[in-house]
Amino acid sequence: MDIRARVHELTVRHPAGPRVLRRLPEGEEPKPYGLFGIEPVTGLIGAEVSGVDLREPVGPELFAELDRALLEWKVLFFRGQHITAGQHLDFARRWGELEINPFFPHEVPQLGRIEASAQKPGGQNVWHADGSWRENPPLGSVLRALEVPAAGGDTCFSDMGAAYDGLSAEVKHRVDELTAVHDFALSIGLEMDADKLAEMRVKHPAVEHPVVRCHSRTGRRTLFVNPAFTTRITGMGAGESEALLGFLFRQVAIPEYQVRFHWEADCIAFWDNQATQHYAVNDYFPQHRLMERVAILDEHSTARNTPVQEVRPARFS
Repeated sequence: MDIRARVHELTVRHPAGPRVLRRLPEGEEPKPYGLFGIEPVTGLIGAEVSGVDLREPVGPELFAELDRALLEWKVLFFRGQHITAGQHLDFARRWGELEINPFFPHEVPQLGRIEASAQKPGGQNVWHADGSWRENPPLGSVLRALEVPAAGGDTCFSDMGAAYDGLSAEVKHRVDELTAVHDFALSIGLEMDADKLAEMRVKHPAVEHPVVRCHSRTGRRTLFVNPAFTTRITGMGAGESEALLGFLFRQVAIPEYQVRFHWEADCIAFWDNQATQHYAVNDYFPQHRLMERVAILDEHSTARNTPVQEVRPARFS
């Protein structure tokens, strides 16, 4: 059988019917939280935290509970947090060193500004994991809403551990040992002229990561490919790679794996970048939306850090 036909046979349909969704790694049981309230948004992913004032320093006991909640729910939402830029940085820094993103405009180096308006429509409406184009992608991100549209502008998050769990045994066997190439140029690079793109490619060459990544904290297997930055599967012909990636990309869009957050000013979302992908819904043009994001470096990454020579795939030629 032709290899493309075989990939099609394996992946063309996703079975309907009941889904058994697992929020925690196998063998772990949920535990109560004593220092704050937590309200699940879905049974799988996303919870709103109440009773925490992020203007105040996060002490060791509160940090331990928030850290456990992040690993359990993958994305935490905080409402009504009237914090300064410095307090935003201090909160994120409790989890590790902060990233400086070379592509975001910023006044403070670690604080990236994401703005959309009538003059510059939003461009983050693609499923992605932050910085998968880096040798060591971020551990997580903390996003704060400064100004939001009157309607629209939600962010969707998808649980990539659940996405992996939902694959058939045959597809898991097919992808477990594969690696894929990630390259910022696939999406971010489209806004650059040739000279700027060449300059940034020298600083940030394409890298390989496992298609299925083991979470550095929980050990859980997660899908780690995304349409914003993943260009091809290593060692695979173009047709087969495109067919398999297309199927894997579609897993993120399964509604049972998702949570959708409606922003208000002074809301904060804190997500586990190893366990999730996210999508900024661009349904509010020409309204103004202004966000600030901090990303946290991952000191325990299990990603494969292999620079490679990238070739633009056929679908973006």
